[in-house]
Amino acid sequence: MRVFKFGGASLKNSQGFHNVASIIKKHSKEPLLVVVSAIDKTTNALERVVALAQAKKNYQSVLQEIRQQHKQIIHELNLEADTINEDLETLIHAIANKAEAEGDYDFIYDQVVSQGEILSSTVLNRFLQINKSSVQWIDARNYIHTDETFREGKVDWTQSQTAIKSLNEILQHKIIITQGFIGGTTQNTTTTLGREGSDFSAAIFATCLKAKSVTIWKDVPGVMSADPKRLKNAVVFDELPYQEAAEMTYYGADVIHPKTIKPLANANIPLWVKNFDDPSLPGTIIHDCKIAKLPPLIVFKDNQCLISCKVTDYSFVNEPQMNTIFEILSQRDVHVNVMQNSAITFSFCVDFREPKISKLIEALSKKFEVYYNTDLTLITVKNYNAATFQEYRILPGIMLEQSSRSTLQVLVRS
Repeated sequence: MRVFKFGGASLKNSQGFHNVASIIKKHSKEPLLVVVSAIDKTTNALERVVALAQAKKNYQSVLQEIRQQHKQIIHELNLEADTINEDLETLIHAIANKAEAEGDYDFIYDQVVSQGEILSSTVLNRFLQINKSSVQWIDARNYIHTDETFREGKVDWTQSQTAIKSLNEILQHKIIITQGFIGGTTQNTTTTLGREGSDFSAAIFATCLKAKSVTIWKDVPGVMSADPKRLKNAVVFDELPYQEAAEMTYYGADVIHPKTIKPLANANIPLWVKNFDDPSLPGTIIHDCKIAKLPPLIVFKDNQCLISCKVTDYSFVNEPQMNTIFEILSQRDVHVNVMQNSAITFSFCVDFREPKISKLIEALSKKFEVYYNTDLTLITVKNYNAATFQEYRILPGIMLEQSSRSTLQVLVRS
């Protein structure tokens, strides 16, 4: 059996839904499980709803945008005779109630933002049904089980595997439509797997079902050496080793979610990245292979924060002090993207998520003199050559630079 994953860009309008249905139909002769993200820009909109509601500000105009976007697609897909508009209103009402709730921000975030995938998968399932496809909608929260680390749910693989294996019977007769990005706890609360986590969802389902392959359908022709929106001379890789792809995602290449590669590599399941608009293009296969020399890979990671911890007692930065910093980072589940130390200062770069990073800085300030800068971009040049090494080292506004035998990283003002 195979697992397909369609991202939000694939479902941005009614034509996108037609394209998805066409691709599914072409591959319907063998067992298939389809994972979908929220419709394009819905997750961003739901994040705004949470932020506004929690700040006691009016969020109704944003919620109305979400409603209208989905209603327009439902209308163009001729689904209005169905009860799906009622389902849409029920979900919109639930979003408002959940967004206004009191409690932990990350918990509320997951309960609200997860609804984007419920909406998109419901619309796709109904559209496939009226087009005579044999499909069954399932709720991923009943199959991907996680702990209660909200916004970054950690998968309980044993429990998830037991639940997911039960889908084999359905797959003998029907195509399964489900959601990416979301999971559920033993307390029946919703978690999310991290931003863009639908790729990881596909890998979880594929691993537990021992799939033949996973295909991620994107609006690019495959995995590229850089974001083509930033660098016009980016090239497509025909194939990549698992390890190379894993490192790319670690440095911030957003074509694949960082947690996707490990379970697939362990199970030796190939990952295809294919073009949604032109399925005839060969795409990129990520599998167990060796490639002698790869061209430079350039990754841009925006919205970064540089934090510097300076010792206050005239001592040097040593292992116990670094241990203190890492304990504080671990307690707050903050991941470091690059780090560097001098005699009296330890500096590191993290994704800037304001509520979480503000609390982190507050905790660090009890032990150190803390400085920080936001609105930065981390640029990583992997497999650099002489030309790219020199080009990125002389960029204006560099706040931190670090290089190894094969990788250059510079942190610059955006």
